[in-house]
Amino acid sequence: MKTLIDTYGRVHRNLRVSLTDRCNLRCTYCMPHDFAAWLPSEHQLTTDELVRVIEIAVSEGINEVRLTGGEPLLRPDIVEIVARINAIKNAPTLTMTTNALTLEKVAKPLADAGLTRINISLDTLDRDRFKVMTHRDRIDDVFAGIKSAQDAGIDPIKINAVLLKGVNSDEAPALLEWALTNDLALRFIEQMPLDAGGIWERSSLVMADDIYADLSQKYELTPCDGRGSSPAEEFFVNGGPATVGIIGSVTRPFCGACDRLRLTSDGQLRSCLFSLEEMDLRTAMRSGASDEDIAQRFRKTVADKLPGHGINDPKFIQPQRPMSAIGG
Repeated sequence: MKTLIDTYGRVHRNLRVSLTDRCNLRCTYCMPHDFAAWLPSEHQLTTDELVRVIEIAVSEGINEVRLTGGEPLLRPDIVEIVARINAIKNAPTLTMTTNALTLEKVAKPLADAGLTRINISLDTLDRDRFKVMTHRDRIDDVFAGIKSAQDAGIDPIKINAVLLKGVNSDEAPALLEWALTNDLALRFIEQMPLDAGGIWERSSLVMADDIYADLSQKYELTPCDGRGSSPAEEFFVNGGPATVGIIGSVTRPFCGACDRLRLTSDGQLRSCLFSLEEMDLRTAMRSGASDEDIAQRFRKTVADKLPGHGINDPKFIQPQRPMSAIGG
């Protein structure tokens, strides 16, 4: 079995694949409500190109693929994509991150195509706050999508929540209570400087320590062992077996154990969310590059990976691409 090992000894096994930069929400920490700087459609990888890249990645040692966006369910052929990835020789573990707005319609077909795990973004349980944060009145669609995923047998279902000061920062205990009641795994994620509006400020950050302190007022949290390369610090809730995760991307970076690469929807390979450089796979494929040529580009991207994202470095430069164009 081949492995993708960088110069710091990190073995890369996880590929995040963005299927589109489009989204049907306008979350304030991701993009302005009137955002329209979408990638040209002809730049997006075709399904054949996507599957080819994933096949090559698997042959080089990738064993987990996460489908992201934008919003991946906006790809009209999403079920076909899942089925084709699952048909790859030595198929990777496959999961998806979605806002679940249209999940109710496709949860069963996705499960039938082989999707067994899913992450759903939900930052608040309050309808009015949801409208403020997303500029859309569609929280009921999210709840319906979650139920449909449960009914389809998708497990685990993880909920990703971002807390913003003065908006939903008081909801951590309520979100955890709701998740425990509904047999969902909750993870809180620190807001990262990847918004298209450029409004991120460290002073407004709800830090991992803040989240832990708020939860600890109501729940007993005990650290779980064996974090490995997971971005989340996991804690048993009241002795377990239920857990809650906190991803401190800014204040508790986990770069030293990172095993992830990222493929944008327009075919650019990135070694980190915050990379300032990309490896162009789309142009190479459309110019007749062989599978070995593409594999070498994976190896070079891994070899050139930096030791960390550098957010806390005074010289940190925010990438020009927002999260929606990179893939969450």
